[in-house]
Amino acid sequence: MLPSPGAVVPVAVVTDSTTDLPPSEVVRNSITVVPLEVRLGERTGRDGIDIGPGDLSAALADRALEVQTSRPTPAAFVEVYRRLLAGGAPSVVSVHLSRELSGTWDAARLAAEEIGPERVRVVDSRAVAMGLGYAVLAAVRAAEAGAAGAAVEDAAAAVAARCRVFFCVDDLDRLRRGGRIGAATALLGTALAVKPILHLSEGRIRPLEKVRTAARATQRLLELAVKAAGEGADLAVHHLGAAERAEELADRLRERLPTASRLLVSEVGAVLGAHVGNGTLGVVVVPRA
Repeated sequence: MLPSPGAVVPVAVVTDSTTDLPPSEVVRNSITVVPLEVRLGERTGRDGIDIGPGDLSAALADRALEVQTSRPTPAAFVEVYRRLLAGGAPSVVSVHLSRELSGTWDAARLAAEEIGPERVRVVDSRAVAMGLGYAVLAAVRAAEAGAAGAAVEDAAAAVAARCRVFFCVDDLDRLRRGGRIGAATALLGTALAVKPILHLSEGRIRPLEKVRTAARATQRLLELAVKAAGEGADLAVHHLGAAERAEELADRLRERLPTASRLLVSEVGAVLGAHVGNGTLGVVVVPRA
């Protein structure tokens, strides 16, 4: 629907389905989400639309079933950008998961070049899940305040730069097979029942520490998050097939960080879940500026 005559339309904000933003936030903030694709054996669907975390968890339990993901095409982004601009948006800011983990950012960049870089700005959040999600929300707030495209881009980039992402997985093999970690790092998860704590550094997944048990991994995630949060932060706890551990971690974070601005708990989407696997537990921290 076109805006009414004289209405001021803010800069449009676009992201992808790896944000793990709650659907209510997406609708309330008029965020356009371009989904990645997931293939479960012979079944292919859009992340978060046709295939959700429950579908993914069931598929991962079947070791014989091949699970793959793919980025959106540049053409998909072109269609979205053109539609938003035709609807009256003065420009578009498109914020995406780390370019080190997916070709999604590059597809968006190619689309922006076709439309015109002065009309579409593409941001590499160097994050995933709500690390990306909080950057998107910062862009929305700036746009609603009347900021132009460059300032909306800067708002998203500033939040992304402060973001910290810590997580542990039950099995590193899926990350290895997807090329997100090297073979040497993957071996950490098989030697002597070690459970590596991983983090994002410059947009890449890197090992941070080694612990022996799931309980110790949860404790270290708590300690790392509290230290990173400082005097206050936006937080998110993510999991795949580990709801009880996620709620326990969230409860402990609320106790340790009563001044946290926001704390969301959610299961990761099918695309992220396909690479980290069942049993994943993670925490996102965006300290206050």
